[in-house]
Amino acid sequence: MIGESLAAERASFRSTTGWKLTLLAIPVVTLVGLLWLQRVEVNALRQRTVSKYGTVPIFQLTNQNGQPFGSTQLRGKVWIADFIYTTCPGPCPMISSRMSELQKPLEKTDVHLVSFTVDPAKDTPEVLRGYAEKLHAQHGRWDFLTGPQPIIYELSRNGFKLAVSDGTGDAGIPVHSTRMILVDRHGDIRGYYDAAEPDAITKLIADTTHLLREQPKQL
Repeated sequence: MIGESLAAERASFRSTTGWKLTLLAIPVVTLVGLLWLQRVEVNALRQRTVSKYGTVPIFQLTNQNGQPFGSTQLRGKVWIADFIYTTCPGPCPMISSRMSELQKPLEKTDVHLVSFTVDPAKDTPEVLRGYAEKLHAQHGRWDFLTGPQPIIYELSRNGFKLAVSDGTGDAGIPVHSTRMILVDRHGDIRGYYDAAEPDAITKLIADTTHLLREQPKQL
């Protein structure tokens, strides 16, 4: 009887331990599976043809450090842009967060990130510098630009082909696109990615990787 009891206890222990190990393994296997699926999706997307949507006009504004920054500093680089403002009660935090997500997967490349404020009267270089710090923006890799409003709005509308408004007659706040824009080494726009879409970052990284192969950095 004692032997049978011990055998039953051992079987129960093994069963319980097995279930615990299985439960612990499930999230690990799930995570590995998701990472594998993302990699498969990115590799598939890399085979897409990256179109052209016009050329970004020459511009010069001021970055968060109070330094001139524009086309000259971006010449020969692949870069990604967005339009935001620091006091935005709507989608800007989400857009900036998605941009921030790009830093890690692109850290070993020369891809540059550029954020244009659509509220330059309030978003001075000092304000933008504080905003950049909150986002842990990598120094020298992500610039936040301000300058004369007419120049920024002209660049958005006629350069990037994105709608923008200062909010006059509406809610009284700036209205702008939630799209991120991919620009190649020649200043040509190669893609638009709505930050509100779940797969925006996956597609953007895939197309950026494609461009880096298509247009390798000139030494």
